[in-house]
Amino acid sequence: MAAAVVAAGSAQQLQELLQQQDRSLVVVHFWAPWAPQCAQMNEVMAALAKEHVQVTFVKLEAEAVPEVSEKYEISSVPTFLFFKNSQKVDRLDGAHAPELTKKVQRHASSTSVSAASNDGAKEDLAVRLKKLINAAPCMLFMKGSPKEPRCGFSKQMVEILNKHGISFSSFDIFSDEEVRQGLKTYSNWPTYPQLYVAGELIGGLDIIKELEASGELDTICPKACKLEDRLKTLINKAPVMLFMKGSKQVAKCGFSKQIIEIMNNTGIDYETFDILEDEEVRQGLKTYSNWPTYPQLYVKGELVGGLDIVKELKENGELLPVLKGEN
Repeated sequence: MAAAVVAAGSAQQLQELLQQQDRSLVVVHFWAPWAPQCAQMNEVMAALAKEHVQVTFVKLEAEAVPEVSEKYEISSVPTFLFFKNSQKVDRLDGAHAPELTKKVQRHASSTSVSAASNDGAKEDLAVRLKKLINAAPCMLFMKGSPKEPRCGFSKQMVEILNKHGISFSSFDIFSDEEVRQGLKTYSNWPTYPQLYVAGELIGGLDIIKELEASGELDTICPKACKLEDRLKTLINKAPVMLFMKGSKQVAKCGFSKQIIEIMNNTGIDYETFDILEDEEVRQGLKTYSNWPTYPQLYVKGELVGGLDIVKELKENGELLPVLKGEN
């Protein structure tokens, strides 16, 4: 077979290609001529085609075959589908050349497995899924990431969890077709997103909406660390805590620099937190403390104030007693 990338122009052509190459691996690239990342991945595919002559690589313009794109839930380009025996066995969303190479190598080298080894593979997947759902106290399996959700349901789920200040980790099911399909069976839940707490399935978006409406969501996620709890822990991390832009060594704004100079002259031990390193804390602390600017100084978990307050306390000779917790 020639080491080339085949262009399919219709659903029928694709079906014929899949049937012709029944026993070997077929990699289909859903692409668009207007997307530069697709052109790059076409070059990667051409190089892979020379290396893996036993694999059939197919280019399919996603918008030209809407019925196929809809069937395989192609919501963005580039997307790669992997077929064996006319069955989809894997998927890769996005322009990830190293990941594409890895998946092609893995699927090209694996031959048809016996029933016994297939059972072993199922067992391995179950172990992997168990590890994933227990990877964090609160785990969300979704399409995309919290910063870039790739479906409306996942977007709504993230918004609800964030609104309630629930700390969660996520897994992008588009990044692993085996997990995407396997978790449906493992959890006996056919759709995404799926939310797990302490390794137990809570449910999808409708269930979470119901729990939110009934006020149970906050109690259902007891092991999920909420932002409010995290902020409480942070402001009590040391007897004197300064939330600032930068660090003691390198202040990253004039106000933070001034307050550091004042604090250093008191001789009192204090710790700092760089709000530029954590956007969640940066925004959350403004609301929590009802103080809209930084720096913010806390003594024994209580807000003292910002730079102006600290300057005022210094001028009045009250700063040292306040830092010692005497006032």
